[in-house]
Amino acid sequence: MRISQLFGQRLRDKACHADSISHSLLLRAGYIRQHATGLYSYLTLGLKSLRKIERIVREEMDGTGAQEILLTMVQSADAWKASGRYHAIDETLVRFADRRGHDMVLGMTHEEIVAQLAATEIRSSWSIRSRRSFATRPGRAAACFEHASSS
Repeated sequence: MRISQLFGQRLRDKACHADSISHSLLLRAGYIRQHATGLYSYLTLGLKSLRKIERIVREEMDGTGAQEILLTMVQSADAWKASGRYHAIDETLVRFADRRGHDMVLGMTHEEIVAQLAATEIRSSWSIRSRRSFATRPGRAAACFEHASSS
């Protein structure tokens, strides 16, 4: 595809609101557009780059025998209350109730959910000895579990 046909425009001038040189370059090259602090849309080139990085990381993780899981962003508040962080974090933790009235949060991290999964899914000392690796997407984590080889 030709650059002239890509969605989004390249910018000639330095972005005045860019926080760093790399941020400015990504904006000028048409990889991303910023909507608010920390909120970006990936344009065609940015999305292609992100997918290529994900593919490389996934190939490397697959080579080690890792197993990828995808975790939800909307999480039950119960896990956050059990960790003590539900009340420790100020209004930056988005809290709401689902249609049945259960407390929910928009998870800032996946630590509570990974701990909850480990508590329910790890059932033997062999499972505890397994190694865990984590791959991160922008702002969210996807946990990858790999079992130790029997060498």
